[in-house]
Amino acid sequence: MEGSSLEKHRTQVQQLVRVKRETPTIKSFYVDCPSIASSSSPGQFVMVWVIGVDEIPMSVSSAKGGVLGFTVEEVGEATSKLYELREGDLVGVRGPYGNKFDLSEENLLMIGGGSGVAPLAFAAEKAVSEGKKVTAVIGASTGNELLFVSRLRELEVETIVTTEDGTAGVKGLATGVLEDLLVERKFDHLFACGPEPMLKIIFDLAEKYEIPLQVSLERMMKCSVGLCGSCCIGPYRVCSDGPVFTKSELRRVKDEFGIFKRDASGRKVGF
Repeated sequence: MEGSSLEKHRTQVQQLVRVKRETPTIKSFYVDCPSIASSSSPGQFVMVWVIGVDEIPMSVSSAKGGVLGFTVEEVGEATSKLYELREGDLVGVRGPYGNKFDLSEENLLMIGGGSGVAPLAFAAEKAVSEGKKVTAVIGASTGNELLFVSRLRELEVETIVTTEDGTAGVKGLATGVLEDLLVERKFDHLFACGPEPMLKIIFDLAEKYEIPLQVSLERMMKCSVGLCGSCCIGPYRVCSDGPVFTKSELRRVKDEFGIFKRDASGRKVGF
């Protein structure tokens, strides 16, 4: 179900119907917003207006029964203010924006790090509902920062966890487990979301093992409609050409991808 192009640009001010702490640094926020929830697909994002502070992009982490969910790591002024909000407080939401994951293959492998697991969990729910087989690799720095592991396992998704300090699952990086899986098994498609340096390693592995790849990128987004150029990577504007990019598209930006991004002024900065 798609709303009109005009409707999705109108900010809807809604009460938060639920706020849930997922990890010490990540929370999920939910608004009863049927028009946006019904038109949101895994991989897309919404613009969230933290009233009096800023408007920021957030991946859709769930959309069920008219309730829209987005999952946030506290990383700056706007997210810090958002973290202070409680059920009943107001936020503005518009969207959804961007493209979506193509989940048409049958045997899917998903790998996420940190809050990057959020859009993948939504994608896994969609894929499982369509009868697809999903395997997930979830990474975090430590055990209590692992996101949506129980949510994925409730879907009967094979979920492999990794932590850098070894407090849960396999000790080490998620990308190490990924390479083992690509050697041992055959998958139709690979999906990834997380810190961009991690995504660059995943891209290199996808090239090495010749598996199709879709990656969800996060960049500085101000307008959400491709006008301001703040989210540019090579010839692409992440907000309008992405945020989901294929392996062939990422090849065109190998000199930038995983190397630098742009700050609020448009200046290139390293990761």
